[in-house]
Amino acid sequence: MLSIIYRDEDLIAINKPNGLLVHRSPIAADASEFALQLLRNQINQHVYPVHRLDRKTSGVLLFALNKPAEIAMQQQFANNQVIKSYLAIVRGHTPETGAIDYPLKKENGTVQEAFTAYTTLAHTELPVALGKHPTSRYSLIRANPTTGRMHQLRKHFSHIFHPIIGDRTHGCNKQNKLFTETWEMNTMMLHAQQLQFTHPMNDKPITVQASLQSEFERMMLLMGWNDALIML
Repeated sequence: MLSIIYRDEDLIAINKPNGLLVHRSPIAADASEFALQLLRNQINQHVYPVHRLDRKTSGVLLFALNKPAEIAMQQQFANNQVIKSYLAIVRGHTPETGAIDYPLKKENGTVQEAFTAYTTLAHTELPVALGKHPTSRYSLIRANPTTGRMHQLRKHFSHIFHPIIGDRTHGCNKQNKLFTETWEMNTMMLHAQQLQFTHPMNDKPITVQASLQSEFERMMLLMGWNDALIML
């Protein structure tokens, strides 16, 4: 049963769990369950995806319940009018605030502008040796991408040498192995916490927020970020 966190006559949002695809994809032939079909069957009504989340990213996933709402919301996302807020655990100690203005290539080679602002919420240093380092450092960050490129946050934080923990494609294999072997953690630490947008039918401001998944909470407690967890 999917967790429905917002619903009205035109829109519905779920808190997507890690590992669930939004819809069928030829690049993930191993998947047998998809958010679109599960939600459609759960509410017995057709739903229309208006944006995407990576398979391994959890959090707010918004659907429209009719074609006019779908078209209007897709336009808001395309025009970068939706305010998106993500939480991530990354390698190393990030600056207090930062901005990543780094263009990204599409699969066809086209280069697209991509911009991400971020704020550091907490740092930690664990007494766990890795490679030549006697300790391991991590940061909890809130990221606000103003564009919506494929794997944007994963690529951007890798670009500034603070890869997201659990990212198998763009992350740090040594860190991922450490988390798997030491803490039995295989989940990517990226969560779409909040969407803010204008309702496509009545122009009212809407904020939809998704609570953290249990594995993200477990890692925060492991890091000693109890106070930050209470504040989120």
